[in-house]
Amino acid sequence: MGTLLREWRQRRRLSQLDLALAADSSARHVSCIETGKAQPSRAMVLRLSEVLDVPLRERNTLLMAGGFAPEYRESSLDDAEMAAARTALETMLATHEPYPAVAVDRYWNVVTTNRAMGLFEGAVPEPIADRTPNMYRLALYPESPSAPSHLVNYRQVRENLLDRLLRQVKSTGDPVLRELYDEVSGYPYPPELEEDDEEIAGPFAVPLRIRTPLGELRLFSTMVAFGAPADVTLSELAIELFYPLDDFTANALRVLAGEPAPDGVPAPR
Repeated sequence: MGTLLREWRQRRRLSQLDLALAADSSARHVSCIETGKAQPSRAMVLRLSEVLDVPLRERNTLLMAGGFAPEYRESSLDDAEMAAARTALETMLATHEPYPAVAVDRYWNVVTTNRAMGLFEGAVPEPIADRTPNMYRLALYPESPSAPSHLVNYRQVRENLLDRLLRQVKSTGDPVLRELYDEVSGYPYPPELEEDDEEIAGPFAVPLRIRTPLGELRLFSTMVAFGAPADVTLSELAIELFYPLDDFTANALRVLAGEPAPDGVPAPR
């Protein structure tokens, strides 16, 4: 347990004194825990985990390494006690239409989506077709610019997504996330990659620009998580909500959903 604690402390770039002060302990006690000279109480393990912002799954690992039972359960979304969370998730995705939304787990595997996510669907490349749908694989696996729908600013999106994933790898030390990063960062660029057009300055450095038969759609996204989760599954669940950056995109998404075009806004050609 001491070795794991030291790894988390170093990952958070805290000294033993910094951690001790934040946890209302002493640097000597933290040092003794890390070297195995002292056995912390269950309450102390949880307190140190809270200060270090250790994910719930890894808090259980620390507890078990210290000889204690896990604190946080890991449920399936299909379990009866998860009904309220499941309803909230379904409601959030449905009410976000006609804009796309997707729920993902810790490893960016797709848990569920709303109907508007069909915008991103197409012929999944054969090398990843038999694998669990994963947002990073789907976004970064190279597609031909001649595909009906494809990223216009692939290079920008790739750099942004890889930077985000690498930060997650460093903050968690998760080997599965490291494997995912090593895989997707090794994908080749699409053949005959278009040069990104000069991006007009706006509130988002890297919008998502998708060329479709309706025209080029421009979106941005935001991430939503459950507040104060006490379940490992809920703590690792995130919802990515996509929003239009302009009226054309908003109108196109409504048309794709079968809604009438708003008054005063021309329908996409």
